[in-house]
Amino acid sequence: MAENRRCYLCENQALRKRKGAVRDNPALDILECLSCGLVFLSSFDHIDGRYYHEARMHETPLDADAWLKVTMRDDDRRFAALKRSLENKSVLDFGCGAGGFLMKARAVSSRVAGVELEERLKGHFKEVSLDVCSCLEDTASPFDVITLFHVLEHLKDPIGLLSKLKDKLADNGRLIIEVPSANDALLTLYENEAFSRFTYWSCHLFLFTDATLLAAAQKAGLKPQEVRQTQRYPLSNHLYWLAKGKPGGHDVWGHLDSEELGENYEKQLASAGMCDTITGIFSK
Repeated sequence: MAENRRCYLCENQALRKRKGAVRDNPALDILECLSCGLVFLSSFDHIDGRYYHEARMHETPLDADAWLKVTMRDDDRRFAALKRSLENKSVLDFGCGAGGFLMKARAVSSRVAGVELEERLKGHFKEVSLDVCSCLEDTASPFDVITLFHVLEHLKDPIGLLSKLKDKLADNGRLIIEVPSANDALLTLYENEAFSRFTYWSCHLFLFTDATLLAAAQKAGLKPQEVRQTQRYPLSNHLYWLAKGKPGGHDVWGHLDSEELGENYEKQLASAGMCDTITGIFSK
């Protein structure tokens, strides 16, 4: 197993091991660069060129309808946040999954398309009339808006992909990136051991902070418009982790949540840079 001994982003060799374990491959270490703060796995060898094409990320058989139900909450959140910026725009969702966001976006956009490597979804895309291909080069660019939701952390060369996506952007286009945060409060504030043994996954090669996402995008030649903190999971989820050491608290204890509480909790976590998700908006 070839080990990563140098930071991908800044090439610094001063690294430390983070607490926790990779839930599906405990042989991997979680490393953090002491210079720039990038978090990454000790090896990427387990992700080969066909990994995401050949159903190794998802269960077999794959149920597209079940996938859409799982992502519905995030699809609704993202569409609500971006709806106005999608109106009469051409939209590409890279790593579109089962296409839930695209099915919402096409109600207001002039054209939508997707890129998805999972080959078992081809029939599903035909059934729901979505233009999705498995290769970025096959898309009809340019696009006014390109979205990348929880995809960048899966890639061995995120800067290389961002550079390619930049070339697909219209002159006044926007690239919108959403990634899980390395500074999630459950890891850095609450130091929840159970969560640290659950959240790290062999498919997540990187975890970003505001600063490292910004640095990666700039290395790809992108200009920052906004980088902000976003909280996907509500207070009930965090309380459940702290009390029970298990995921799913937003389903079990959802009665504890309210819109006002959620907004205030997100605001407080964001002020400390400890939300679970980072959203970046970039231009050419």
